Amino acid sequence: MKIDFILPDIGEGIVECELVEWHLAEGATVEEDQPVADVMTDKALVEITAMHTGVITKHYWKKGEIAKVGEPLFEIQVAGEAAANTETAEVESKTVEIETKVAEVETKAADQVSVSPNAKALASPAVRRIARELDLDLNQVVGSGKEGRVLKEDLLPLQQAGTQQSEIQQSEAQQNKTQQDQNLAKPEVNRVEPIKGIQAAMAKQMQEAYSTIPHFTYAESIDVTELEALRQELKLEFEQAGQRLSLMPFFMKALALAVKQFPILNSQVNADCTQLTYLSDINIGMAVASSKGLLVPNIKQVQNKTLRELAGEITQVTELAREVRLPPASMKGGSITISNIGVIGGTVATPIINKPEVAIVALGRMQKLPRFNAAGEVEARQIMDISWSADHRVVDGATLASFCNLWKSYLEKPARMLTELS
Repeated sequence: MKIDFILPDIGEGIVECELVEWHLAEGATVEEDQPVADVMTDKALVEITAMHTGVITKHYWKKGEIAKVGEPLFEIQVAGEAAANTETAEVESKTVEIETKVAEVETKAADQVSVSPNAKALASPAVRRIARELDLDLNQVVGSGKEGRVLKEDLLPLQQAGTQQSEIQQSEAQQNKTQQDQNLAKPEVNRVEPIKGIQAAMAKQMQEAYSTIPHFTYAESIDVTELEALRQELKLEFEQAGQRLSLMPFFMKALALAVKQFPILNSQVNADCTQLTYLSDINIGMAVASSKGLLVPNIKQVQNKTLRELAGEITQVTELAREVRLPPASMKGGSITISNIGVIGGTVATPIINKPEVAIVALGRMQKLPRFNAAGEVEARQIMDISWSADHRVVDGATLASFCNLWKSYLEKPARMLTELS
């Protein structure tokens, strides 16, 4: 018996999504709950699994096409006794089950990102790259890092066996490059691509925010010499626990402390600017560039988390964002945002507010620059330029400057943060 899998509404009234990849070709045998395809909504990548054991007999959409909710995604020939007993109601039940799972993911991810049903084995991008080169399933590798994180050392015994395959892939890549070089010699024509998925959602969000919010920018320089020294001091301890310690946990923790004294920076304004909501939780967003466009997940309840907890969540969320596998709930409920342009380059920016938030800060790259010390002597210091954008309807320049000075004081004298931590 052949059955169509009907693409369900996978969250927030989505009516269409991009078919990113087919995991199984037509004619392939499939097990129940085995991944069949990946589809991309305007916010996240969702893995679609088979509702029965059988054979995939038809794809209704090609890779890159826009699949419609409520229409068939693929057809499956149900195997064995299940074919005789399968009815339309069973397919509808499976659809409800998928929708229920999505709802559960959004609820749980509000407290802990790692519970996403789409979550893969914990591993850094570098480890994932090695695994791809060796054609390994990371979910089948026992990780020796914290919470089962797969480390490079866990793959070393398998690398030798994969050397030949890697060499073949390199050869193919070289052939592809040669072909591309040959193509470059030919006359090129203009290429037109539709703006869709995450890129389309970002364009709409930025346009609306910039056209409806009167932005103003405030810039400052922060001496992070002592903060960087503290990070270097703690770095080894974190690495031994399988964690990477960047400056971001410190920036977030200091921001949460400053917000307590300036709660208007952790507020949201309604559409017609007649009501301001002061948020009890400090959920700090961070802009991440993915292959599909800009994503802004947020870390929940930063005010209640330790540096170690923040470091772990920041690493995990960043990896999921770059792989476009964030649970939808991780991009909801943000209260203030950090954009770290410094990791790419640049010192000053004019970031666009992540509506309905009222402020966003862009971190420039850290530079070693000459500065006068208290004795009037010139010495090298680690300086970072930062740029705030705020909603001038509810935040004035004096408030933002005072808030920024407090945040800056915590970052320039990190020991001062200890006196404020509960």
